[in-house]
Amino acid sequence: MTILAECANGFEAVKAISDLSPDLVFLDIRMPGLDGFEVLELLPPRADGGPAVVFVTAYDDFALKAFDANAVDYLLKAVRPGPFRGGARAGAAPPRRPPAARRLRPRTRPLTRVVVKDGATISILPAATIEWIKAEDDYVLLRASGRSHLKQETLANLEAQLPPGRFVRIHRSYLLALDRLERLRPTPTGGQEALLRDGTVLPVSRAGARLLRDRLGSSSAG
Repeated sequence: MTILAECANGFEAVKAISDLSPDLVFLDIRMPGLDGFEVLELLPPRADGGPAVVFVTAYDDFALKAFDANAVDYLLKAVRPGPFRGGARAGAAPPRRPPAARRLRPRTRPLTRVVVKDGATISILPAATIEWIKAEDDYVLLRASGRSHLKQETLANLEAQLPPGRFVRIHRSYLLALDRLERLRPTPTGGQEALLRDGTVLPVSRAGARLLRDRLGSSSAG
């Protein structure tokens, strides 16, 4: 095995993996800059499906998420010498939730931030700054801190990962952060729309209006 690079943070890892195209990558979960999952998300696709990824971490919370991300192994520190449970090698088919992963605690945590790549620019959006999200075909448009960001992701997948107590699906194409809502107001056609604190107006479906009233209470929703 030839070591092509060692990286001090997630940003260096993205660049090194993109430039060097290694067959095998060892990633930690918690790293400076970007975490291991964010590094994988930002890597450009390769025709050979690589690289194979092994997580080496002190955290057992993320094992199932790691194997869902097609990691070939998940090793808890301190790692003892020996063969990888997943048989990590170039071209190996990634296992899906092997017995070793099921022995770890299958906890999941909502995203605290969303990473967006635009060319060579990487933006990290704290979940607390996201105002609303709109589906745009195979992308989502995120409005955060008064700026718009486009990310290749489905709205449903992103919704499942964000803090459920803060976001609500107000329409099939929109997620809204509850703390950005000023009030619901009627439309001339008898429907409802959401007026946000910055003056933005978003469509609200009947199901979305019911969800808002359930979450906020009829009096606070308008």
